[in-house]
Amino acid sequence: MVESLPFLFSGILFGFVAGLAPGPLLTLVIAETVIHNRKEGIRVASAPLITDIPIVLLSIFILSRLSDFHYVLGIISFCGAVFIGYLAFENITVKRIDVNLQEARVRSLKKGIITNFLSPHPYLFWIAVGAPIVLKGYRTSTLAPFFFIMGFYSFLVGSKMIVALVVERSKAFLKSTAYVVVTRLLGFILLLFCIIFIKDGLKYFGFI
Repeated sequence: MVESLPFLFSGILFGFVAGLAPGPLLTLVIAETVIHNRKEGIRVASAPLITDIPIVLLSIFILSRLSDFHYVLGIISFCGAVFIGYLAFENITVKRIDVNLQEARVRSLKKGIITNFLSPHPYLFWIAVGAPIVLKGYRTSTLAPFFFIMGFYSFLVGSKMIVALVVERSKAFLKSTAYVVVTRLLGFILLLFCIIFIKDGLKYFGFI
């Protein structure tokens, strides 16, 4: 149980970052909340629970087949480091979120699900970051993968739902100093995970 806690923490962090990071889904959550109500925003926030299931399963299956090819896993680790570094840069440089309500009016939860499913971010995250962590966790404890996934989706969906609740009360929240500070802090924490993935990549190539 104790050895699984770092994986729970990793899932929580990545989920929190993904939940608050500017992007199509968060924009749609905000727009639906502003135009309709928080209930519609919360419905959109839950879209990853529907769209990500096949992505997660496929990513884990593919990487589990490559577990004996250390060079391939090394390349994937370096790709994961690059992707995490990109997420860190986006968070560190964030200023505010602008929502185009004119475009959002023609959207629906169905379009939100399609948009999230076709977005490259879930695929990039699970192939380069999520699946390697899950497989690494499985070698540590059978509970570790479940802790990571539970932590990730609880905070991914939960943070977007909280945004919907806050936006309904104060539309200025996403332009506030508090949002910017929290998002940038998460970006700097992501840099630590970037270093970890680089270290894992070097291990797979036998450099350390």
